[in-house]
Amino acid sequence: MSRPNVLLICAEHWSGRFLGIEGHPCLQTPTLDRIARNGVRFINAYSATPTCIPARRSLMTGMNAQSHGDRIFKEHEPMPKAPTLAGAFADAGYLTSAIGKLHVYPQRDRIGFHAVRLHEEGRRHLGMNGDDYEMFVADAGYAGQEYTHGMSANDYMSRAWHLPERLHPTNWTVETTCRAIRRRDPTRPSFWFMSFSAAHPPFIPPETYLSLYDTDKMDPALIGDWAADPDALPYALRIRRGGWYTQGHHFLRDPHLLAQSRAAYYAMCTHVDHQIRLAIGTLREEGILDDTIVMFVADHGEMLGNHGLFAKDVMYEDSARIPMIIMPTADDDRWSHHRADERLADISDVMPTLLEMAGIPVPDTVDGLSLCGSETRPHLYCEHWEDARASRMIRDDRYKLIYYAIGNRTQLFDLKEDPDELHDLSDTGDQREVLDRMTSLLIDHLYGDDREWIRDGRLEGLEDRPFSPTPDRGLGGQRGWRFV
Repeated sequence: MSRPNVLLICAEHWSGRFLGIEGHPCLQTPTLDRIARNGVRFINAYSATPTCIPARRSLMTGMNAQSHGDRIFKEHEPMPKAPTLAGAFADAGYLTSAIGKLHVYPQRDRIGFHAVRLHEEGRRHLGMNGDDYEMFVADAGYAGQEYTHGMSANDYMSRAWHLPERLHPTNWTVETTCRAIRRRDPTRPSFWFMSFSAAHPPFIPPETYLSLYDTDKMDPALIGDWAADPDALPYALRIRRGGWYTQGHHFLRDPHLLAQSRAAYYAMCTHVDHQIRLAIGTLREEGILDDTIVMFVADHGEMLGNHGLFAKDVMYEDSARIPMIIMPTADDDRWSHHRADERLADISDVMPTLLEMAGIPVPDTVDGLSLCGSETRPHLYCEHWEDARASRMIRDDRYKLIYYAIGNRTQLFDLKEDPDELHDLSDTGDQREVLDRMTSLLIDHLYGDDREWIRDGRLEGLEDRPFSPTPDRGLGGQRGWRFV
């Protein structure tokens, strides 16, 4: 078998349940469903530190948070001094290109890619005065207007896209990727990283896609019995509901607003799905689709109002579980099709899996497991934050334990019987053996300052504390007019 090309597609804020093939009651993803049927879908894949920067460090290095050094969202932290996914492909003779969101620091660090065309969602506070997408909008005659729709980068209001559809960042990401495919060096294999900013807020789908979803027919938000009383939540969750994502209260009080938000989110996803077809079509028309590995993954999920929460960085399924789909080359007999693989997978597995599929040695620095063979992990450890928001998770083939240090709060879910995490079993007497076993596993994984939560071999955490809401003067990271 000749060396395959690789198209790695990454979405933002996209939960593992947000696929038609997962049985979602509303969301239309015909392209991703078709890709999944042509390969393998990993239905228990997770982002072990489910927020943008730590997750992307794991994606691009194959390392877990303890190894790459970020479990708290370090915006000004350079990539660790370790081999990267792009660098490994480049060293093996591949021509490597990244299009869209990288979310690394400094922002023009190519992290091993030969060519990078960026859309960094207007993060000028990190030092870049205009990325490639913003320059594209300016060249089209709409300089400075990419964010004048008025929606926020971390809020859940929505409206239709305000400029010509071709100028939407989703369209730009795919068009730019298709140009890179057309311009490839035919004497070398290529690795393309097509990275969408969607479905991260702002929720600004084109009107065509917004009209696909009737707000009167939206699926309702899931509310677990443990989440019914906001004042009884663990302190870390009260911070989230009363701080940065304070709009959650407003949306949860008004079912119509929540339905609007969910409809706009689904529209963003379907827009991405339909645009992916153009990249697949370009590969087909170039005669290289059968020789190309196509993989779809997300950096983390999106709560979207479920359990009264929005966005990411918590350990519930909608935040931590991600889609992971691999469509191998047509002649790769190591894989089958129409298959759902139940093993526990992690975003750090992407690098070793793609390298092994391409016949490239996996660096010793990689913590993830290749999904090519039959090797499995008995459990998966996840972590986020080191302050009052800190949460930790252990998941095995059936149960999930979530731990909050402040207040020493534990939750236990039986994902086989309760995949929506509606019932916390931690206070159920007949689950004591499971709770003790999972807690012991969690303790084994704790390191650094987390060890201070342990006394005499038992988790005792930290004292609970009163909560008071905090202001959000920046309106969730609101962008403005860009005059330069």
